[in-house]
Amino acid sequence: MRPEEAATTRKRIVEILRRSSRPLTVDEIAGELGTDIAAEDVYEHLVHAARSLRARSGGREILVMEPPYCKKCGYVFKNLNRPRKPSRCPRCKGEWVAAPRFTIVRRG
Repeated sequence: MRPEEAATTRKRIVEILRRSSRPLTVDEIAGELGTDIAAEDVYEHLVHAARSLRARSGGREILVMEPPYCKKCGYVFKNLNRPRKPSRCPRCKGEWVAAPRFTIVRRG
């Protein structure tokens, strides 16, 4: 992917999140983009979009992630270094893990 395509994709992701009335999963974002984009690529774009959004808005807008959680035991994956959907729960070893959801929050 060329750098200008990546920038355009990131801008589109930010616009999708701004228009949404609720937090969206990576699969929902990819569906809105309407392209054959892998989930891993959307996660990578979200990392860069978060930095750009915060810098351009002077901190008035931030990209927030609702962390993934285990639907079986309720474990919340709070200490993720990068956004992703874990494959298994470390507590119960279950594979029924809810995907993280993303939204843009506007501050004062």
